Amino acid sequence: MSQPIATTPTPSATIAADLSPQSYLQAAKFLSGLDGDWARQIAAIGPCLHQAKPAREPYEALVRAIAYQQLHTKAGDTILARFLALYPYTAFPSAQQLLASDPEIQRACGLSAAKLAAIRGIAQARLDGIVPTRDQALSLSDEALVERLVSLKGVGRWTVEMFLIYTLERSDILPVDDYGVRKGYRRLKGIEKAPTPRQMREIGGAWSPYRTVAAWYLWRIPARG
Repeated sequence: MSQPIATTPTPSATIAADLSPQSYLQAAKFLSGLDGDWARQIAAIGPCLHQAKPAREPYEALVRAIAYQQLHTKAGDTILARFLALYPYTAFPSAQQLLASDPEIQRACGLSAAKLAAIRGIAQARLDGIVPTRDQALSLSDEALVERLVSLKGVGRWTVEMFLIYTLERSDILPVDDYGVRKGYRRLKGIEKAPTPRQMREIGGAWSPYRTVAAWYLWRIPARG
């Protein structure tokens, strides 16, 4: 069943969508001012070089995310290339094209049964209006998109958060379920045990409105000596 989509931008969505080189500098300055640990690590790592892919539609971004789940990048590249080769006359298949294809031929590209079911479910959800267009998504808040998209089979909160960061360029996303983020914080503070997701959410509240940039730095903090 189709769900209505809000069309009026909310203040929080508009603010959270600002990921520009200038905002990276502002975020680094803000985070460096939190304490000496942040200041030292940001100085060592250097400027934030986060790169989003804002041209992609949510439907395409989610299909790609499912294809890469639990795979190394090279393996994901190979499977996705085989999948896209089924549609030589378009850069990326539409939802209609994807659903009209023989599932067995799609499966032969290397997709697991669960992944293929998730991908076809996303395509159907695009036709049903559950997966919004990019313009529609830009008008929705972070939490509204999370709530809407985690209803899809195979799409968890982390997948939606990566979509918010890399496709919608949202600036205040902290994926607390990502072990790399929690491990980075453990290294940042030189503590023995990484925080739990709940603890990470509480800790990260102090990094708003730049939690996306904070996550970028945490992913890159090296192990101590």
